[in-house]
Amino acid sequence: MKQKKAAPAWPKGIYEVLAAQNVRQVAYVPDAGHSQLIRMCQKSSSMATISLTTEEEGIPMLAGAWLGGDRGVLLMQSSGVGNCINLFSLVQECRFPLLMLVTMRGQWGEFNPWQVWMGVETRPVLERCGVVCYDVDEPDRVVETVAAASNLVFNSYRSVAVLIGQRVLGTKNFAK
Repeated sequence: MKQKKAAPAWPKGIYEVLAAQNVRQVAYVPDAGHSQLIRMCQKSSSMATISLTTEEEGIPMLAGAWLGGDRGVLLMQSSGVGNCINLFSLVQECRFPLLMLVTMRGQWGEFNPWQVWMGVETRPVLERCGVVCYDVDEPDRVVETVAAASNLVFNSYRSVAVLIGQRVLGTKNFAK
């Protein structure tokens, strides 16, 4: 009999960090890497979750949240970073805090060649757009990395992306 793999602990830790930071709005494009965290946020009575059509919708949405007195987070996959490039100018010009949690593709053991390019270019693209990037490739370091990033974001009104590596997430395979 095949045993069910235990859910990783880090999504719960991220949820706790977001709750402690008083994050009230969670914008996301559905993603398997964020699915456990998204479900926790959906169950929260203090967080509104907003499923986006495309990642760039999250940036002006979170700008509006900030103007209305709420803190937010944008959850996306590395391939979605390319969709946001034009909107990063809004963040830089208006200097509002933007916390992004990015699940990486195109890295460790990737099977899909279409994911490789943006997986390689995510960090350089974000940095060229003025985003501070924190990489995390160890499950035990995810929560502390998100906590450090959220402190920087909400204390300095900067944009910060935590790039959650494929070694943390595991590789995908459509054949399974």
